[in-house]
Amino acid sequence: MHSMNKILYLLALVTFVSAVAGGLLAIKFQRILQYFFAFSSGTLIAITFFDVLPQSWSIANSIDLSQRTLMIATVAAFLLFSLLERFFLTHHHHEEEKHGHIMGPVGAIALVIHSLLDGAAIGIAFHVNSSMGVIVTLAVMCHIFTDGTNIVVIMMKNEQNVKKARAFLFIDALASVCGVLVSGLLTINQSVLSVMLAAFAGQFLFLGVENLLQGAHHHSAWKMVTSMISGVLLILLLTSIMKI
Repeated sequence: MHSMNKILYLLALVTFVSAVAGGLLAIKFQRILQYFFAFSSGTLIAITFFDVLPQSWSIANSIDLSQRTLMIATVAAFLLFSLLERFFLTHHHHEEEKHGHIMGPVGAIALVIHSLLDGAAIGIAFHVNSSMGVIVTLAVMCHIFTDGTNIVVIMMKNEQNVKKARAFLFIDALASVCGVLVSGLLTINQSVLSVMLAAFAGQFLFLGVENLLQGAHHHSAWKMVTSMISGVLLILLLTSIMKI
């Protein structure tokens, strides 16, 4: 248990650094970040189908939990994050000129919630086994990085200054740390764990699609596709190695 705590503390530090790095790089290198978004998309979609859902189904089968229940959890999570995106980000961007100063923090808060759940996914994955924990950590780390960049971009686009953007970036980084530590130190019932993994699959699937769509029509198509496929192949390789 003591060894596991050390691992969780290390992972919490990794998520913090990843979020901060993403935000700081967004200030300097916005032109190339869309390709990282595509790479992150590939990792998140791949982790959904190659690891998280299979693990969820495996646990469910061992305790006679209906797979239909898991599918409902996956779809519900996907729809929930779609609605959050629709009403807390996209919808308000139509009123950017009038309420831009308000919608910057609103969009940033939505991403902070994302980071909290991303961090929780890491801790929960380690409840299953260490191999899954490593794979999920890699995928989530990529997305937390993009969350950090998104925090800065949303704040700056909504006429917020760099100081406020950095403040929200710090909050976002802390949220991911809290998610790792709190979820990783809890004792979770197997049926609850199975449903939570299924819900995270829905979250990852949505975030993967969201990352891919960002800037897809404004950047080189073949570079975007190559970046995404690289992310998929990386997770496929890692999941294959872990099962050997």
